[in-house]
Amino acid sequence: MERMEQRMNDTMRALFARKSVRAFEAKEVPGEVKAALLQAAFQAPTAGNQMLYTILDITDEALKSDLAELCDHQPFIAKAPVVLIFLADCRRWLDLYRAAGLSPRAAGPGDLLLAMADAIIAAQNAVVAAESFGLGSCYIGDILENCEAVRARLSLPDEVVPAAMLVLGYPTAQQSARKKPERFDAKQIVFENAYRTLTKEEHRAMYLEREARAGKPDTDFEASVTAFCKRKYEGDFSLEMSRSAASYLRAFQLQEE
Repeated sequence: MERMEQRMNDTMRALFARKSVRAFEAKEVPGEVKAALLQAAFQAPTAGNQMLYTILDITDEALKSDLAELCDHQPFIAKAPVVLIFLADCRRWLDLYRAAGLSPRAAGPGDLLLAMADAIIAAQNAVVAAESFGLGSCYIGDILENCEAVRARLSLPDEVVPAAMLVLGYPTAQQSARKKPERFDAKQIVFENAYRTLTKEEHRAMYLEREARAGKPDTDFEASVTAFCKRKYEGDFSLEMSRSAASYLRAFQLQEE
């Protein structure tokens, strides 16, 4: 850790300090700051310089409220000063090819995965830029839920899929003071050259070590993991997200020869 401290610079400090913020001051984000966040997103790595994403800047208050309900009933979304939806856009280049007189093949699963990566990398650039301006941010993965309603509300064509939603604003004092959650240690996340499946003992150690660093040394492993699984992995929102994702994916299924 001491060696890490010696390597900290402004960018590294911002990355380590950044945490999800779900309560914002009633303070508008200046237009020039929002424009800077978008320009930062545009500078992200992108496959073939295609920028395989579209960003929706949600400014309509009624739409924000609808999205707050559609995204697992989270009222703080409606109160966020800035709401950006990053769409994996496989439509723009198909239309561009057609504008050049071409007849491109239908978009496939690989095209979607590439566009999803492009969109999320761009979103993370905006998150890092937001931190530099003193803004808090939170990713809303629930934008993948309720496919039919979200698609209709945002006028999304078949080849366009929500990759992530970002809410941003100036954090409240309580949010600024809140401790960032601990992460797993590198030894359980980074392997050299090939994937390795952790043993049951290593999984237990991984989880309990993180809990101890978070100030919870007496955590009951089985009870804690069971509760988390029921709340997150087996929760209604998670099942709905998988259903909606499958619906989005149907447009990208390869046609049989």
